[in-house]
Amino acid sequence: MEERKYLTTWRKYIPVIRLHLKRSLAEEQSFKLNITDFESAGDRGKSGYTFSLAMENGKVTNNISGSAVARDLYEALKTDETIKAMIQDKAIKISVGKSFVLSIKTTHISSFKTE
Repeated sequence: MEERKYLTTWRKYIPVIRLHLKRSLAEEQSFKLNITDFESAGDRGKSGYTFSLAMENGKVTNNISGSAVARDLYEALKTDETIKAMIQDKAIKISVGKSFVLSIKTTHISSFKTE
């Protein structure tokens, strides 16, 4: 299993992701990633870079074990203190599609939900 190939690439995007995360509270956000950043980190070939990362309260709720790109994004997010605070008490879905556009959709978690 490849180790953290995309972490450095995602860290470059953290300031932009932070901004879009904040804006995603009002409406879904999306921006285009630079595919060459990711290709130089590691070639995904046919599998591509598409993934969906779902989080609640800062914890991943879907299976991202098959996607190094998603795992490294999550690692970059949870090590950024500002983002860590922003993703608490929220349900966030971050996805990247075939056109290499990253989308962020945020919803608040109901306070009725118990741990």
